[in-house]
Amino acid sequence: MKLRVVFAGTPEFSVPCLEACRASGAEVVAVYTQPDRPAGRGRKLTPSPVKEAAIATGIPVEQPESLKSEEARATLAAYAPDLMVVVAYGLILPRKVLAIPRLGCWNVHASLLPRWRGAAPIQRAILAGDAESGVDLMQMEAGLDTGPVLLERRTPIGADDTGGSLHDRLAALGADVLAEGLARVMAGETLAPHPQPDEGVTYAHKLDKAEARLDFSRPAIELERQVRAFDPWPVAEGEISGETLRIWAARAIEGHGEPGTVLGMSRDGIDLACGEGALRVTALQRAGGKRITAADYLNAMKTRGA
Repeated sequence: MKLRVVFAGTPEFSVPCLEACRASGAEVVAVYTQPDRPAGRGRKLTPSPVKEAAIATGIPVEQPESLKSEEARATLAAYAPDLMVVVAYGLILPRKVLAIPRLGCWNVHASLLPRWRGAAPIQRAILAGDAESGVDLMQMEAGLDTGPVLLERRTPIGADDTGGSLHDRLAALGADVLAEGLARVMAGETLAPHPQPDEGVTYAHKLDKAEARLDFSRPAIELERQVRAFDPWPVAEGEISGETLRIWAARAIEGHGEPGTVLGMSRDGIDLACGEGALRVTALQRAGGKRITAADYLNAMKTRGA
């Protein structure tokens, strides 16, 4: 069975899923993505990664500010989609939009639902110390990530995983689970929906740059997770010897002292006392500088002090 698919997505995370749609043999008749936004130092209007991928392959692109108007719904209906695939699109789909495709709308979500519904499931899973994450292929409903799960892929969260590394792995898993779903439906199968349990619901609120500040009165293991979760954005920051620095890599170690005080400095890192244990900072960045190792930072300090 040939499928007419409308794809809706915006960031880099969505691009592998768009490629999976194209590779599946489905006909991607249109791509919906957020309007171009100002970016960079020049604040130049910049297309989304999904828009760039769509243009490169000649797929028509739609960029409505909202899908609430009759005009927006009429435009979508004119594409006569069998299915709409939504991956980190960033716009709410009203009930009337969900009802337009013959097979409804699928969503690829980067968590094991019902845990971490919402905007930032990847970083929230690392912050919480979750042992695993994954992606769910979900049949969309009007609620926020409340629909039944059709297929799932799981992956452990490693001790060295960052927001960036887990993002990339889940983006690939999302494309994998979507490809399976499309193949099975085009083979004539109806995917069985599994309603989400009522227990275990958590919400992954959008990241705020204010969350990047490290509070050394907290346990070191929580600060280690914060550093890993916020790499590559918004990047954790903390004060070392009176200077506010961006903290790119750190790990929890044994140690005791007044929270925030420097317990030691060596080529292995800069050790800072925390509410419980200590945090060894191994990569950091000064204001206006670039990311460097703790060893390079200490060498620069010696040079400045000479």
